[in-house]
Amino acid sequence: MSAFTTIQEPSGPIIIKDRKSKFIGFAYPVTSVAEAKQFVQELHTTFPDATHVCFAYKIGMNLPEIRMNDDGEPAYSAGAPILGQLEAFGLLNVLVCVVRYYGGTKLGVGGLIQAYRETAKQSLENAIFISVTAKVHFRLEFGYQNLDAVMRVISQNRLQIITQEMTLSCNITVEANQAESEIIPKLFSAIPELKLLHLPK
Repeated sequence: MSAFTTIQEPSGPIIIKDRKSKFIGFAYPVTSVAEAKQFVQELHTTFPDATHVCFAYKIGMNLPEIRMNDDGEPAYSAGAPILGQLEAFGLLNVLVCVVRYYGGTKLGVGGLIQAYRETAKQSLENAIFISVTAKVHFRLEFGYQNLDAVMRVISQNRLQIITQEMTLSCNITVEANQAESEIIPKLFSAIPELKLLHLPK
């Protein structure tokens, strides 16, 4: 995967009412599970009297973290239809949450699925989609005698330095496009005693 589609900024609230129940939808761009959990917690704080805060997310490229949560609704009546919309739109690194206030009339599993699906769908339709080039990280470990050579390769190939640590030896993490990941080791192969590690991202 050299690129993926996500959303540019948070979307919502989208409000849908069904037989006096109110469904409030939000979509967020996220890059980690911790970030997704933070948004969910913020909704619990913002809507402390809500009956349910249901959500789904898909985060990461190669082995994406996927989770759906019904938050007390009947199994697969909330999180699954929300996740289904993420899949339908082909999105990655996105969290969709739907806050529900129960209106006193049961909707049944079919009604719940339809309400959560439609709220998630409109939350995503209201968002701005963007294409993001997938990135990879490599850590370079080498001695000071090779610093000039390493920096020359980094500069010539316009690699972005993410972190650098100069102690007894040198450690630099660089970022490149996913499509270039196979050539990165070759760029540094002529530098003696350099250790290159492909970091998971």
